[in-house]
Amino acid sequence: MSSVLSTSPARAASPATDWLVLLGRVLMAYLFIPAGIGKIMGFAGTVGYIKSVGLPMPELGAVIAILVELGVGVAVLIGFKTRLAALVLALFTLAASVFFHNYWAMPEAQQAVMKLLFNKNIGVIGGLLVLAGLGPGALSVDKR
Repeated sequence: MSSVLSTSPARAASPATDWLVLLGRVLMAYLFIPAGIGKIMGFAGTVGYIKSVGLPMPELGAVIAILVELGVGVAVLIGFKTRLAALVLALFTLAASVFFHNYWAMPEAQQAVMKLLFNKNIGVIGGLLVLAGLGPGALSVDKR
C-alpha cells in the first residue's frame, strides 16, 4: 500500500489520462492563483474582510492566504509536490469555507448564496483530495 504523499503512481495511466489530469490541475490552479493575486492587489480590503469575521491577526492571515493561494496554487499547476500541495489547498479551502461561508450563522437573506459558495468549496475539496490520492499524472514536475 503506497503512502498518500508518495509520488509513485497508483497504476499506469494512458496519455489521455495524463492530459486530463494536467487540465484538472490547470483548472484547480485557476481558482487559487488569481485569488492570491487579487489579495495582493487589494491587501487592505483582504485584511479588512478577515478582520470583519473576527479572526485574530488579520494581516498575518492575509499573508498566509496569499502564500497558500499563490505558492501552493503554482505547485499544483506545475505538478510539484502535488499530493502535499493538494492536501494543503484542501485544508485551506475547508478553513475558508467554515470562516467565510458559514451560511448557518447568516441572516436568511444571505444564506442561499453563502450555502452555494460553501457547497462549491466542498466539491473543490473533493477534487483536491482525488488529486492528492491519485497524484499529478505524468505531465508534471513530480514525474520528471
